[in-house]
Amino acid sequence: MTSMRFSLLGPVEVSTEGQPLGGAPRHRAMLAYLLLNAGSTVSTDRLIEAMWGPTPPETAKAQVQASVMAIRRMLRAAQAENIVRTRPAGYAAVPEPGQVDVHEFRRLAAGDSEEIRQALGLWRGQALADVQADYVPATRALLEEQRLTAVERLAELELQAGRHAVLLDELAAEVAGHPLRERLRGQYVLALHRSGRQAEALATARDYRTTLAEQQGLDPSREFAAVEETVLRDERHAVVSFLPYDVPDFAGREAELERLTRLPDGVSVVAIDGMAGIGKTTLAVHAAHLLAERFPDGGLFVDLQAHTAGRDPVDAGEALEILLRQLGLPAERIPAGTSERAALWRGELSGLRALVVIDNAADTQHVQPLLPGGSGSMAVITSRRRLIDLDGAHAMSVDVLSERDAVELFTGVVGPRARQEPVAVAEVLRLCGFLPLAVRIAAARLRHRPRWTVDYLAVRLRDQSRRLAELATAERGVPAAFALSYEHLSPDHRRMFRLLGLHPGQDIDAYAAAALADLTVTRAESLLEDLLDAHMLLQQEPGRYTFHDLLRDHARSAADLEEPDNSGKAALTRLFAFYTHVTGMAADLKYPDRTLPVPHEPPPRPQIPPLTGRADATAWLDAELPVLLAVGAHAAEHGRHPHAFFLSTTLFPFLEERGRRGAALTLHLQTLAAVRRAEDRRSEGRTLADLARTHHAMGNVVQAVQYAQEAISVCRAAGDPEGEAVGHHYLGHSLERQGNLHGAQDHYQQALDLFQAADKYVGTGVLLTDVGRIYGQLGKPDLARDYLEQAQRINHQIGSPSGLWNTLLSLGDLHSDQGEHDAARHALERAYAISRDLGPHLQAETLNAMGAAAHAMGDHNQAFIDHDAALALAKEIDDPHEAAHGHLGLAKARHALGHTALARTHAQAALLLLEELGNPAADAARALL
Repeated sequence: MTSMRFSLLGPVEVSTEGQPLGGAPRHRAMLAYLLLNAGSTVSTDRLIEAMWGPTPPETAKAQVQASVMAIRRMLRAAQAENIVRTRPAGYAAVPEPGQVDVHEFRRLAAGDSEEIRQALGLWRGQALADVQADYVPATRALLEEQRLTAVERLAELELQAGRHAVLLDELAAEVAGHPLRERLRGQYVLALHRSGRQAEALATARDYRTTLAEQQGLDPSREFAAVEETVLRDERHAVVSFLPYDVPDFAGREAELERLTRLPDGVSVVAIDGMAGIGKTTLAVHAAHLLAERFPDGGLFVDLQAHTAGRDPVDAGEALEILLRQLGLPAERIPAGTSERAALWRGELSGLRALVVIDNAADTQHVQPLLPGGSGSMAVITSRRRLIDLDGAHAMSVDVLSERDAVELFTGVVGPRARQEPVAVAEVLRLCGFLPLAVRIAAARLRHRPRWTVDYLAVRLRDQSRRLAELATAERGVPAAFALSYEHLSPDHRRMFRLLGLHPGQDIDAYAAAALADLTVTRAESLLEDLLDAHMLLQQEPGRYTFHDLLRDHARSAADLEEPDNSGKAALTRLFAFYTHVTGMAADLKYPDRTLPVPHEPPPRPQIPPLTGRADATAWLDAELPVLLAVGAHAAEHGRHPHAFFLSTTLFPFLEERGRRGAALTLHLQTLAAVRRAEDRRSEGRTLADLARTHHAMGNVVQAVQYAQEAISVCRAAGDPEGEAVGHHYLGHSLERQGNLHGAQDHYQQALDLFQAADKYVGTGVLLTDVGRIYGQLGKPDLARDYLEQAQRINHQIGSPSGLWNTLLSLGDLHSDQGEHDAARHALERAYAISRDLGPHLQAETLNAMGAAAHAMGDHNQAFIDHDAALALAKEIDDPHEAAHGHLGLAKARHALGHTALARTHAQAALLLLEELGNPAADAARALL
């Protein structure tokens, strides 16, 4: 039914699917009346009066009934007879939304300029053109008045938007048809005037004045006289453009320009903010030149110099004098007071369409008197601060250039030779942080040094200590721009900015910033938010603050110059104490059953994030992990080896869980170098053990054995039996993986003895499992069962999920080897349920164990499902050991199912990985080829 259309704005027509349904004129006239009153019940008497007026025929009532029946027959053909309904008091038309053009016209006419044009496009000539009834003349006149009102509203919006040229023909036709409609005539005069046709504008205005006097004996209104005055004033003095030079190599900013050139109707103030060197002025001026046609009364410009070296900011009174002089006012007409100048400024702009660029504003108060008021003019403001208190402004924060736009800018300045070194260009732009000012200066230096290559420029910029100096010329520079922003900060904000420059990580939250600056969290967050508003910091996710790379360099330089050495060291000590303490808290919550947790002391001012459970701990570690790795590296390099050691050993389980073994290895090696420089033998031994564990997890068994042996030796010499036990434990793991079961059993037993002697129950539970597992592999199931049952009891007592998982996994293998398949499956399913909370590596290992158990009981389809899931997970987390066993298990399952070719494919993949790992299971893979 929605394809039905009722057209009244022209000849009255009913159509469906674009095809007219016809109907007698009298029937269409009655239907039109019902549609004009859609939703209301129209009585028979009212219909009679509408159709015939005060003298209806005697058959009027019968004609109404017959007409309604005819209308319904017509609608029934289109399956729409319910549109006209009989009600106790009369008749009602109930069309669907969008079916009646009059209703659509009224809806669209209340919208923006584009919608008004759609509304006017619904008209097909004179409304109700081909029907006759008593109501028609008055209704036609009312609809025509609504159409003219829409035309005038459209003209007003188009004039405000500077699209006067498109109005000329439309308004000329309307004025010809309605010569005494004053508002329409005034809009036509303005459109002519703004199109540069002053003589025609004046002639049209005078013609209206004369016609009105002759025909009605009246003078035009004050509003029309103001339009005439506007034309006359511009005839006496034209406002020229004071906009600065528009750079010919402007690049990028398509999204920003799209927003600026397609602003919603009624926007009179645009506030562009961004950090120093981001290109705010260049963007504002370029946009102003693009918008010039929409503002025919001139382009004005004033630099408030809020961040100009060696100059005080221009106050509002002085700026108003500059702008009024640009409008052509002589000095004697400009009053002395700021408020009087502001009133004159708004008065002079009244009736004009001028574009005013107000550059380099300090804050909202600085620009408030300069705003154009309610006229058709627009102000475009630039500021390094977000002008949050500028009510009604269209705010736009400008970011660094995209890589594509930065390449375009760089190449536009340098010329063709930039295209010969695309890789070096990409590095230069990255080192410039894609900041337009930095990119332009780097490009200009290269352009004026023909013997330099782009790669040579990149080499110079790589040196962080001189990078900012490279991005400066005699006239301008990134350091100078940043220095002005820094100088405008309060002392507290400057101190926070400097201290943040000492932070080794990429970002920071309010808690860490509070520790760094020795402030309350509330005060720290307030300072961070202020620095964010001043574009001295960036925010890429809520609650976390970071620098642009070049601003970070500037902050570090400021800290080196202004922050006393002991103050900077104390700030980092507080920061590192905060990170180690909260890392320890998170690890205690997430891994309560660690074998040898390192104690951690609370920071001097214990303001810490609220971590109440595993979920909070995990979220904090995920958010802070890149920072913690950077802090660990910095601590290792700068003589803070206790912090480095703590983070290195405490973060390993989480790095393992997240598949970040490479990052763990790097941090362990950095820590090892640091503790050796400090001659901390105890931490050295434990770090060697961590390296053994990491290499084992990465499948580097030979290196794992070497580090474990060295760890045992160093820990024994340092008098650290618990560290020695850990070394024996990891050495046993690696020997077991190499197939040296007796050697593994020996080191596991030594580790167990050491842990039992020290009353370390977590380690005891782990080693009882390891010893039991080895006895099972050595064909001693009774001993194996005894050790595993002891391990299970201890792990239950101490509440160790990882220990219980490990024990259940070994019990599952033992049951499977003994042909106790139901018990094996039950133990392994329990292990898998626990592993889901312990991370993907343990999940993959459990799935492989479940697959092996299924294969042993002859359920090869289930074996295939388990090993396939293990392989997918192992690939996702880059675990070569479990990937190898996943392939091997799939090869066995495929072979048992008769899929020989697929079995060989998996066997070959397993063999490659197992040989690389030095794993004796390679023989089993080789046997399947």
